[in-house]
Amino acid sequence: MSKRSTTTMAAVAVVCAVTLLTAPGVAHAAPAPPDTPSSSPSGSSGTSEGSGDSGDSGAADGKDSGLESVRKKLDTLYHDAALATEEYNAAEEKADKQSVEIVKLAQKIAAGQRRLDQLKNHAGAAAREQYRTGGVPRAAQFMLSGDPQQFLDNAGRVYQGQQATKNLMKELTGTQKDLAGYAKDASAKWKKLEEGRKEKASAKKRIEKQIKAAQKIESKLEKEERERLRKLEEQAEQKAQTAWLSSGVLKEINGRATKAGKAAVKFATSQIGKPYVWGAEGPRSYDCSGLTSQAWAAAGRPIPRTSQEQWKQLERIDIKDMRPGDLIIYHDDASHVGMYIGDGAIVHAPRPGRTVTIAGAGSMVILGVVRPDA
Repeated sequence: MSKRSTTTMAAVAVVCAVTLLTAPGVAHAAPAPPDTPSSSPSGSSGTSEGSGDSGDSGAADGKDSGLESVRKKLDTLYHDAALATEEYNAAEEKADKQSVEIVKLAQKIAAGQRRLDQLKNHAGAAAREQYRTGGVPRAAQFMLSGDPQQFLDNAGRVYQGQQATKNLMKELTGTQKDLAGYAKDASAKWKKLEEGRKEKASAKKRIEKQIKAAQKIESKLEKEERERLRKLEEQAEQKAQTAWLSSGVLKEINGRATKAGKAAVKFATSQIGKPYVWGAEGPRSYDCSGLTSQAWAAAGRPIPRTSQEQWKQLERIDIKDMRPGDLIIYHDDASHVGMYIGDGAIVHAPRPGRTVTIAGAGSMVILGVVRPDA
């Protein structure tokens, strides 16, 4: 974050100068619209005989039903925050590239201006020389010359000088044209940089809004309710993972990690326990794609920063061909990513309030699998 901010500020200054399988803490189940919260079960003064146990059971079921609605609502909010986070990351990556390009253009403009000044000095010297000769036609100079051979020698030098002047003016015109083009490109990139800044600001607002709404809901829960909610999250993840494993998919997965894949897995798993922070890419905290992109960068294979671009740009493979180090992309909008580490598990940065952890690869809805080192 700070590195990119520094790059952007440098660009601004220059341009202005020139013009295992399941674990608590994973909350990315398939997003679903929140159910209408159930009302608290009311007691009855005229219960029938034998209704005591069923009443307690009904109360528990009622509480779970209400918390399940809360779980789904939180899941939707954090999913939307994750989607906005990836939009923020994409805008930041774009702005970073544009900043570098603006700096390069500014350097070209500065170098071109120095060359233009040199050419103008040479052109001025040529003009002064012509003024000293008085612009006398060569035929007249021949008639007035007392030494025809000396005149012919001088005429040759004059011709060379004229050609040099012609070339000088051509280069002068070309340099001026280049400078105008550089300035136009810098202006266009500056405009895109400003648009990117607005996109980042908009995404940031959406992220903070979703997280704030989720935190508000969680803050109203009692300690016992928060613990029960955590168990419901675990149960949902276990259910999804069990269904995935029951399909027999794990029996078909036997790919071995490459050297780079092992390095990426080693890096990612060494981050376990570090907090999720949206927009972060280490070393103290990560978001989901920040973790995977940095893991593969550490393995010597730079990949796109966001989960959407990882899905778009990296080679897609079948789940049965998956091997440790491959990336599993989740949800229809590719808003989440985790790294497969083998035995049906992934390491990932789940969402705000949680830490980098290991989870079941099938605990969320899988969009597909991509391979950074195809």
